[in-house]
Amino acid sequence: MLVEARPDLVSLVLVLCAAALATIVSRLSPRLALPTVVVEIALGILIGPQVLDIAEADRYLVFLSDLGLVYLFFLAGIEVVHSDVPGRLLARGSLGWGVSILLGVALGFGLEAAGVAASGWLLAVALATTALGTLVPILRDGGVLGTRLGQDTLASAVAGEFWPIVVISVFLTGAHGTWVEIFLLLGFGLVVAGACVTALRVRPPRILRIAQETLDKSGQLAVRLSIAALALLTLLADKLEFDFVLGAFAAGLVIGLVAQGETGKRALPRISTIGYGFLIPVFFVVTGMQFDLDNLLTGTGLALGALFLALFLVTRGTAALLALRDLGSRQTGALAFFSATGLPLIVAVVEVGTRRGDVESDVAASLVGAGMASVLAYPLLGLILARSPRTDRT
Repeated sequence: MLVEARPDLVSLVLVLCAAALATIVSRLSPRLALPTVVVEIALGILIGPQVLDIAEADRYLVFLSDLGLVYLFFLAGIEVVHSDVPGRLLARGSLGWGVSILLGVALGFGLEAAGVAASGWLLAVALATTALGTLVPILRDGGVLGTRLGQDTLASAVAGEFWPIVVISVFLTGAHGTWVEIFLLLGFGLVVAGACVTALRVRPPRILRIAQETLDKSGQLAVRLSIAALALLTLLADKLEFDFVLGAFAAGLVIGLVAQGETGKRALPRISTIGYGFLIPVFFVVTGMQFDLDNLLTGTGLALGALFLALFLVTRGTAALLALRDLGSRQTGALAFFSATGLPLIVAVVEVGTRRGDVESDVAASLVGAGMASVLAYPLLGLILARSPRTDRT
């Protein structure tokens, strides 16, 4: 009889303490609030085998981390629906992302041909991402969110988060031929659309009443139905041999569309608390514990990381030029820096690629390191340009 290994409770406690400490550390300076996700990864590196070696990512922690990744994409789907960006700007953001992915494909496959140990598609998607969830609080705290620049940034970020997830699911899965995957993706989309229509039109009064009555009680039906939808669509995506993040993101779109009434809007903070209060910090701390710091600091790791950091700005910053006529040169420059901020989704892309053997550990470390640097530097540079008294037009 096989004896199941017990979970490493010490490591679990250290991860949870690191998650709590990250919020405190990120807010220690009143003048410069660090992105919490960067601090979470840094503390994971600190307690992990690369530095203090006091915590280990056993299979139980890895499972919790995977749940955190699922929840990250789930909340990303909700954020896309509730971004409240005009359709014209969303269309321009999607067009801009099309420019970015074309540049990313050229650069990604060029780097692969030059000997960088990663799939060209993976590099292309990683270079063409934008971190919507990371940017929103930064823009809000900086007083930019409600401005025209803020709206353009949200449009760019929504496109830079939505389309990469679709590409991850189709091109980074490789379970079927491309045409079969596109056919299955369309079928999956019809299921998601059917779920949206059903949830919006079939609203039994008794179920709605129970959802409203239990919102502040132990029943929490609205939250439980949301988690059930997340589980069902994630399972469906997995059974179709897509990456499970597609199901998680689709579930977020469904819940975001359904949660439009008073009960839904009251339920959303409770749904996000599960992610941001527990599962998502675990994902980023465990990512830090598994981060290959040696590969980043030795050989060509730092140089490759600096190259990736520059290429983030090239791929996403070039797309910002589409807004030059409306925003002027300085605001467009700010949009370019904001759009080049991409850590959480970069970590997710690297995680998917690592599971599938599409990226070597040294390249993964350089990509994540560059993503951390982008979150630290690019929003700050964008805010400096956004707050400039000069608003010259070109």
